[in-house]
Amino acid sequence: MGSLKPKFWDYQDVTSGPARRMFNFRRMWKLAFFLTTGVALVPLISMAVIDYKVTQHAIESEILLLTSRLVSNTQRTISYFMVERRSALDYVVHENTFETLTDHAHLSKIIQDLKKAFGGFVDLGVIDPLGNQRNYIGPYRLLGKDYSNQAWFKEVVAHGVYISDVFLGFRHIPHMVIAVKHELPNGFFYVLRTTLDTEKFNDMFSNLEIAGHGDAFIINHEGILQTPSRLHGNVLEKISLPIPEHAPKTRVLEWKSADEVSLIIGYRYIVDTPFILMVVKQKEELMKPWDTTRMEVIGFLAISIIIILLVILSGATYLVNRVYLSDQRRIMTLHEVEYSNKMASIGRLASGVAHEINNPLAIINEKAGLIKDLLTFKKDSTKDPKLIGLVDSVLSSVERCGKITKRLLGFARHMDVSVQPIKLDEIIRDVLGFLDKEAQYRSIAVSVEIPNDIPQLESDRGKLQQIFLNVINNAFAAMSDGGHLDITARREDKDFVSATITDNGCGIPEEDLERVFEPFFSTKTKKSGTGLGLSITYGLVQEIGGMINVKSEVGKGTSFIITLPLKMEQKEGSET
Repeated sequence: MGSLKPKFWDYQDVTSGPARRMFNFRRMWKLAFFLTTGVALVPLISMAVIDYKVTQHAIESEILLLTSRLVSNTQRTISYFMVERRSALDYVVHENTFETLTDHAHLSKIIQDLKKAFGGFVDLGVIDPLGNQRNYIGPYRLLGKDYSNQAWFKEVVAHGVYISDVFLGFRHIPHMVIAVKHELPNGFFYVLRTTLDTEKFNDMFSNLEIAGHGDAFIINHEGILQTPSRLHGNVLEKISLPIPEHAPKTRVLEWKSADEVSLIIGYRYIVDTPFILMVVKQKEELMKPWDTTRMEVIGFLAISIIIILLVILSGATYLVNRVYLSDQRRIMTLHEVEYSNKMASIGRLASGVAHEINNPLAIINEKAGLIKDLLTFKKDSTKDPKLIGLVDSVLSSVERCGKITKRLLGFARHMDVSVQPIKLDEIIRDVLGFLDKEAQYRSIAVSVEIPNDIPQLESDRGKLQQIFLNVINNAFAAMSDGGHLDITARREDKDFVSATITDNGCGIPEEDLERVFEPFFSTKTKKSGTGLGLSITYGLVQEIGGMINVKSEVGKGTSFIITLPLKMEQKEGSET
């Protein structure tokens, strides 16, 4: 998880003061991520939701429309079926007299013709105004039967036509009756009655193809099935569905059953009949194609959102990280400028101090020498060995101070860029001269092995001094008292030499090895480490055309390998 965390995530610039919020890169990343995410995803998700709702509503509307169309088409077929048979009876009574219809042979021929032309006619009877069946052609013994007290006979007399529900009757098979009244000019009337076989009636529904596990059937106004239903019962059983309210046109509604199944119910009252046509479909089955498409759309949307989020995440991280790195380079540049100014100030200070100290040192050296001469060569002076020893001690101290001031002058003199012949051994020993007292105080043993065949370098003396001073300082910081520092050098090839500085300090963890040259990275921040020493050293090595590498093992020590060119290439604009 730590490897996925960007470098700027835990960064806090404690030196930014009141402008700290400007350098809060985590806040900057969150703002960029969430703002871009909102701008990108809110319109996308909003459009997807709107399109989802519109599409779903369109599909549901289409389902209702198709159901309504199916009900209307089926209703026309049924109405045509009923009108056709009623018209056949009207034709019979208008084309025949009462006397011919009471003729058994003639009535028999008529029903045969009706069966051939239409089918479904079971019998045919002629009934006089008193309700007596005067003639009958059919499979049952109904000749002379009195219908005067039957409800259907009273209705046909009152209204001129009668279409019955489907019923069993004494035949014990489902059938229905159509009766028409024909009035004669003399005020006399008679009724022509026929029984229809419901098989042909039922065939109209068995051939219907209805989607969504659908079912089509006819009920009467009491909810009794007039045709068989695949899902809701047999003929003459009461359906479990609600009886729809009367409507002059086709209507479609949604209804939930007791087991929470959503149903699409389309119905139509068939005019001049006791029938209600119903088409019932399962909404879940009808919506399955949409559900499949919906899951595909949702999946595509989810994948798109994930891709957008990943792109925004990587983009925001990349951009903020670039800002962070630019800010780090800015800070490093400022520190390098500060470091250069500090080194220049130190050089000027060292030069001034050296000159100021050299003058009294010269006087002290001269006077001490004169005293020694007097004590040694003057005949009347007492040659006190103790006194001469003290004078020698003063002269030795003066000589040592002279060497220190000479080293300071050399350090100050080479602060400016200057390519000149340099001995590697001389540079390293000059740097160690600055750290000699610290090494003695901390009992750090320093060994230097520079082969005689190492040629002179043509390089910048000041940069080499800073490089070795930084690396050796870093080694001293890593070692405890009583440590050991080894400095070796060897010829790499005809163009390069390498110097290896090895300490037996605490070592660097493997995960930090790749970061030791990064600006502001330090393993000793608790000891006032700035994290700039090795970074500046890396830059100085690059400037003179060399390379620096590091090898380390925790608990055993660290080796810095500095590869230097024998001849430094001067860039345009550099001073010689």
